[in-house]
Amino acid sequence: RCTHPHPSRATQPPAQKKKKMACFANISLAPPDPILGLAEAFKADQSERKLNLGIGAYRTDEGLSKIFNVVQEAEDHFAQHPYPKDYLPIHGHAGFCELAAHVIFGSDSPAIANKSIASAQAVGGTGALRIAAAFIKRFLYSPSVFVSNPTWGNHIKIFEDAGLSVHKYPYYDSQRNALNMDGFLSALNNASEGSVVVLHACAHNPTGMDPTPEQWESICQLMIDRKLIPLFDSAYQGFADGDLDVDAGAIRLFARRMPELFVCQSFSKNLGLYGERLGCMHVMCADQETAGRGVSHGEPPLPAP
Repeated sequence: RCTHPHPSRATQPPAQKKKKMACFANISLAPPDPILGLAEAFKADQSERKLNLGIGAYRTDEGLSKIFNVVQEAEDHFAQHPYPKDYLPIHGHAGFCELAAHVIFGSDSPAIANKSIASAQAVGGTGALRIAAAFIKRFLYSPSVFVSNPTWGNHIKIFEDAGLSVHKYPYYDSQRNALNMDGFLSALNNASEGSVVVLHACAHNPTGMDPTPEQWESICQLMIDRKLIPLFDSAYQGFADGDLDVDAGAIRLFARRMPELFVCQSFSKNLGLYGERLGCMHVMCADQETAGRGVSHGEPPLPAP
């Protein structure tokens, strides 16, 4: 038997130890989410009398997620009638986007009739906000965003991560337990033309304090006068009044009186689809031609991959 090493092996350099990569060594541990952290603490608690008020979700008497009848019926239908699993267009399921627009704008909406709304299916309301943030950063002249003080904790993170300048407007007067309408309007009056103002469509998070119909009228008129762009975050449609149409009243008011606006829509709460991540982002444009240009970028313009 030949005892000489194979030539190819003889010329190989000695094995070297794999060097440790340090690219990710400086990543710090993110702080725990206070709401989700509370949910984990709730699960770990052994008390039989525990009650979790941290996450806004329907629960059964056993503390499990409530599956709505309409959701169960839909799942039963698709179990018997499977649907294709083909790739969807970049904007998502066209039928879903169309019906989602009807739910939030109303079936009698002039914008729907004029085909001036560009919509994109999103990963929940949070994903819709992220798409809107990318749109604002890419296409708007003055990418300043105003959010209420206080607001949902992720609003500021989402818009800042998109490279936008975020400012706060006064909203809640804790001393009077009332809306700080004077401070609200004053801040909007001083905002630069073209700024985006994030508005909670209903059931303001975290205060639960919504403007009255008359106050919405004043807010809308000021935004028209100052040429500001509304961005409605609709996470609780149906939760405030118990009526989908009533809770969409502010959006429909602005849609009738203003040429352009954003709506970020979530079905996590009002359909109990918390883990399904189902949402939609709508851009209402001045006309069908403008909406068509939005469609050309991916209904509406989406961030580049």
